[in-house]
Amino acid sequence: MRAIHVNLKPDTLDEENRKFAQKKLGQPLFLNSVPKSGSHLLRNIIRMFVPVDQQYAAQFIQHQFLREHIAAFADPRNYLSWGHLLFSDQTAVAVGKTRHIVLVRDPYDWVLARARFFVSNEFQGADLLTDGTLRAEAILNMMILGIPEKAPPLQTLFTYNALAWLGMGAHLVRFEDVLGAVRDLESESADRYFADLLQKCGIERPDDWRERVRIGSDPKQSGTARENLTGITTTFPDQLPAYQKELVDYSAPGLRRMLGYT
Repeated sequence: MRAIHVNLKPDTLDEENRKFAQKKLGQPLFLNSVPKSGSHLLRNIIRMFVPVDQQYAAQFIQHQFLREHIAAFADPRNYLSWGHLLFSDQTAVAVGKTRHIVLVRDPYDWVLARARFFVSNEFQGADLLTDGTLRAEAILNMMILGIPEKAPPLQTLFTYNALAWLGMGAHLVRFEDVLGAVRDLESESADRYFADLLQKCGIERPDDWRERVRIGSDPKQSGTARENLTGITTTFPDQLPAYQKELVDYSAPGLRRMLGYT
């Protein structure tokens, strides 16, 4: 797989975090996710509840960097860490004693999110997708089926970043549920949702939790939020076309059902 680069602007959440009283994590916490499933949204929210010196910010942890960053899971300081970690014997052992959240997104919407990111200035590694020759539908098909030597298919990413981790103690979190609670933050349903999410993370919810969530979920703090992507010249539909939905179901049968989307 060819190396790719992601250009992100720094956020100010460390400074925002220090304005609140923080309690130490009693157990390491890892926020795992399928790439382009709202990783920064969830990470930024949870960062507002954990002391800065307990956040393992050295690396967005992935399989190829695991050995250099094993301290994220093994250090007695009980770090909060995050990344896209594939399931394997090595990674399963590494996170075996860590609270583990697995974030996913509806595969239909994920295809669109991945496509927008791949043709943005923030992503470097797929130059041919941005030269104006390809139809939007062709790019969507590549997001589903993969690009040889450049990008894995949807089925592989969801299998090894999500499904393989479930049924063994990891907690499934859906992007749509997080976003819905953020958008209706004053509601009783959001109250219940964040009480449950923080409990799964091993975090005692403080009285000022809503303000922390507001700050952490601000799109200005995420360089990969849709509204912050730049240089996109391809026009994608708001919803995945019917054929591409069938292609998702063909390439990964049963996936949406297993994740709770049907």
